[in-house]
Amino acid sequence: MGSIDTPTITENGSTQPHAAAAPADDNQRPLASSNGAPESEATKKRRSGILPLEVGTRVMCRWRDGKYHPVKVIERRKLQSTEPSDYEYYVHYTEFNRRLDEWVKLEQLDLDSVETVVDEKVEDKVASLKMTRHQKRKIDETHVEVGHEELDAASLREHEEFTKVKNIATIELGRYEIETWYFSPFPPEYNDSLKLYFCEFCLNFMKRKEQLQRHMRKCDLKHPPGDEIYRSGTLSMFEVDGKKNKVYGQNLCYLAKLFLDHKTLYYDVDLFLFYVLCECDDRGCHMVGYFSKEKHSEESYNLACILTLPPYQRKGYGKFLIAFSYELSKKEGKVGTPERPLSDLGLLSYRGYWTRVLLDILKKHKGNISIKELSDMTAIKAEDILTTLQSLELIQYRKGQHVICADPKVLDRHLKAAGRGGLEVDVSKLIWTPYKEQS
Repeated sequence: MGSIDTPTITENGSTQPHAAAAPADDNQRPLASSNGAPESEATKKRRSGILPLEVGTRVMCRWRDGKYHPVKVIERRKLQSTEPSDYEYYVHYTEFNRRLDEWVKLEQLDLDSVETVVDEKVEDKVASLKMTRHQKRKIDETHVEVGHEELDAASLREHEEFTKVKNIATIELGRYEIETWYFSPFPPEYNDSLKLYFCEFCLNFMKRKEQLQRHMRKCDLKHPPGDEIYRSGTLSMFEVDGKKNKVYGQNLCYLAKLFLDHKTLYYDVDLFLFYVLCECDDRGCHMVGYFSKEKHSEESYNLACILTLPPYQRKGYGKFLIAFSYELSKKEGKVGTPERPLSDLGLLSYRGYWTRVLLDILKKHKGNISIKELSDMTAIKAEDILTTLQSLELIQYRKGQHVICADPKVLDRHLKAAGRGGLEVDVSKLIWTPYKEQS
């Protein structure tokens, strides 16, 4: 998958793209009838023949970097006009993640690059005739998006169809205005709202700024509605019981789904604990991110869902949340592992955390330690330790058992590649009783 610059957050909190250099000559394309010159009859005829564009059309689209990228039309909507050109199109940039899908105007599209719409069902049928039944089954089983491994091929298609168009474009949360990434199934009465206003403390959401302002005058919360279990400097962690704070838990799930494509939205939040990380100042405790975990997990999951909000990303908070989940596991006297499936970014974050923690210990013990001992020390599940060390080629299978090979130079090289560990959890500041003991 291609990469594209991540939008930055401006001082007032609005999400803006990085300033892009002028596009290269080979990527300059004429805008659709925006050059000021009169259109020829042939051009007009061609435009009227292809407009409005059909869903499924592939075309080049000018993105916010000023360059043209290939897109597929996912949906279209009529503007208040009788002209065939008066449509907006919801497009997916085929080189990039779905989070960049957006509504675009006709003038952003290069109509000379329009490809004939192919009925994908017919295309699939033709392709399937060329495969054996075994080959087709193998493709259906393996061709799933990372982060959706629990879905079969039919369920994945249904998920993508249902969530194909972002319903909320932006949200206001505290001092930030944030562009959303994905669809979230808000109640039907919010279907006509492109922007929602969240109370940053109780997470109630509203359609209009005036509603939020009225709400803020009445809302007496200045932090998440739970127990503060950690405070170090300006950072606080609150434990929120989904059963005691059902509306807050559901609102947090609605909010999180705007930034997590693979998340299953749980309406029954009674079974979960939410750990909400906040930056605190004299105005209150402002949510940075959170993770959730089941109160009782048969599979030893110590984390169900994790999110750092976009304005706070790339500051080490995601690594802090992962580390915190393992400190809770240590307090419980258990090994833990994140709930599967992991998204691509989730796997990357966890692999980085596991690598740094394990290599630090291997360096101190000069490799003279077993996987079981590593698991007991770190609360990381043995299977996660094994796959991490295998990916680093630090483990060999000898005489029926796995042996760790820890050359100091190799360890240093891997540690350097793993990067910084992020913010550290000061365990002395954690005051917490495991859920079973609370009960």
